[in-house]
Amino acid sequence: MKAVHFGAGNIGRGFVGLLLHNAGYELVFADVAEALIQRLKDADSYVVHEVGEDPRTQEVRGFSALNSAAEGDALTAAIASADIVTTAVGAHILRFVAPAIAAGIAARPPRSPKLAVMACENAINGTDILAGEVLKSYPGDDLDAKAVFANTAVDRIVPNQDPDAGLDVTVETFYEWVIETTPFGGTHPDIPGVTWVPDLEPYIERKLFTVNTGHATAAWFGYAAGIEKISDALADPGVAAAVAAVLAETASLIVAKHGVDAEVQAAYVRKILTRFANPYLPDTTLRVGRAPLRKLSRNDRFISPAAQLAERGLARPALLEAVGAGLRFDPTEDPEAVELQALLASASAEEVVEKVTGITPEHPLHPDLLAVVRARQAG
Repeated sequence: MKAVHFGAGNIGRGFVGLLLHNAGYELVFADVAEALIQRLKDADSYVVHEVGEDPRTQEVRGFSALNSAAEGDALTAAIASADIVTTAVGAHILRFVAPAIAAGIAARPPRSPKLAVMACENAINGTDILAGEVLKSYPGDDLDAKAVFANTAVDRIVPNQDPDAGLDVTVETFYEWVIETTPFGGTHPDIPGVTWVPDLEPYIERKLFTVNTGHATAAWFGYAAGIEKISDALADPGVAAAVAAVLAETASLIVAKHGVDAEVQAAYVRKILTRFANPYLPDTTLRVGRAPLRKLSRNDRFISPAAQLAERGLARPALLEAVGAGLRFDPTEDPEAVELQALLASASAEEVVEKVTGITPEHPLHPDLLAVVRARQAG
């Protein structure tokens, strides 16, 4: 069995690649970072260090690596003979890897088993995004006959790494990889550690609106308080209260929309807060808070749940406070933060709301967001 994984960074090596390796797949990493690819080519193995409850180390061996920008023919051949293609590149990068995936699928021999393609990104239905981009580049009309595209939900905290770690990766012990079964019909790949479900949306929204929303909230309020580490931010009473309030609102949405038992969701929130406070994960408010434009976009971790709560007539003041904290996130080393601050200084509140959040004037959340933006601009 062979798996081609796009994205040889820390998540690729320490999460998706690890599980595929443990499942017995011959693993091919694809990335455009030449130095990283060369290090993988030169290495026989790397180690994943899991820290937290029940820490352990796992060694990954038997992998290969390809520069997806410079070794296109070899990458096409690898995909043509693979069983699985996965990505962990960031949702905004999917359109750049899609042509390579399309070429590999087109090159698959006749009557080959369908290729399983799964985008493992922090995005709702990321594989649907990837499938649309692959279709744009695919040269034939038989894509459905050659590939299966399945959405996933992934969750594992992978902090900034020690600069001397080499290829080794430190991750938390907890992980969750959920994949929808429906596209596969009656048979899906065998990947131990994966949770297979018929309906992925509750898992995607539970994860995105709890883990991602809570993590960014801790980062933005922690940054404003001058706190460097996420674990220290969670120890600050003011930050902890802000995170708890936000997650109470997103929990109300998960319970109302998906019928999740309120205590089950509360237990999930408690588990997430314990993970954030893990002192063995040296994550920073700067890293977790970066890219505020993406995090404040229409279908991401703040605006989507706030909009859905507004549509249901449910409370969302804590989410709006968090949006305000995101608007104040201004490190000069983050290009998106710099762009956001420039937009706030030059555009009207109406223009900021439309451009950043994608919420239109007729939406019930629009007046709330206008008030938050105007308060930030006045401040």
